[in-house]
Amino acid sequence: MERLAAEYLHRLAESILVGAGMPPPKADLVAASLVSANLRGVDSHGLHLLPHYVNQLRAGNIDPATDGRIVSTSGACLLFDGCRGVGQWVAATCCDHAIRLAQGHGVGLAVARNSSHFGAAAYWGLRLSAAGMIGVVLCNASPSVPPWQGREGRIGTNPICVSVPSTGPGAWLLDMATTTVAMNRILQAAASGRPTIPLGWALDASGQPTTDTAAARDGLLMPLGGYKGSGLGMMVEILCGVLGGGAMSTALGGVHLYDHPMHTSQFYLAIQVERFLPLREFQQRMEFLLPLVRSALPALGFGEVMVAGEPEARTQCERRRDGIPIEPVLLARLRELARETGTAR
Repeated sequence: MERLAAEYLHRLAESILVGAGMPPPKADLVAASLVSANLRGVDSHGLHLLPHYVNQLRAGNIDPATDGRIVSTSGACLLFDGCRGVGQWVAATCCDHAIRLAQGHGVGLAVARNSSHFGAAAYWGLRLSAAGMIGVVLCNASPSVPPWQGREGRIGTNPICVSVPSTGPGAWLLDMATTTVAMNRILQAAASGRPTIPLGWALDASGQPTTDTAAARDGLLMPLGGYKGSGLGMMVEILCGVLGGGAMSTALGGVHLYDHPMHTSQFYLAIQVERFLPLREFQQRMEFLLPLVRSALPALGFGEVMVAGEPEARTQCERRRDGIPIEPVLLARLRELARETGTAR
């Protein structure tokens, strides 16, 4: 793989999006969110998504001009309509509203409907925790997951993210799908020409476990931990789609996320730490807890114990230094898009 600097990839992605009709401030935000995912090693939610976003723009499934609108506010709660706008722009707007509300009330909750794909949930959790908040971010998605004991898609990968304020890299940051892997891991494998995936990731169209990438792409994802993952996915659906008055389950469209407007709903909760204890004291308590957890003896086959977010933080340091590895197939597609949009680099 060729390794390229994050700054170069940001400029490339931004220029492609502008060439595809996205206003520069929004293109800059989307590029930042995608490159951030690549830096953290979450390549399934990085520049791999850019061709899909361009296709969505070309098909009119994303309205790059709209900023969305506030539907209602009540105390610490806000309901937002994304109006099929750029998902990252909706996310940033809702995060900022949640932070503002939390500063006034101690907690702030913004729920969005009619949004689009917003990249990795961690990017928005970090935006909330950078403001001294505990951030909780949830999102529903197209029905690519069968309910427990079912073999037809009814819920999405429905990610859960929790981020806490920290004093440096390597802090605790949870960002997980409620499936064994996110759909983008399957799509990335298919786009890269990898013929197989690990057992336990997906089901084929008949509901049987498969390691065949093509069968998984046309099939369904497996819920994390069986009925527990199915329950968590439903929880996210309720807090996003049901509570937000947005599209739910099969109303979100087919299994494949990028051939129709997503109409996704999202949930952004900001909890102001200083309503409970001084921010520095919270951070010191986290600085005690994390080494305590890491001090456990490693299980057989492991060299150390790590906490959520730590592998990504290490990868980010390495990739900032050495560059982001980009698969040849993806790099060729990005350069093709650059030529198509008149922004060849």
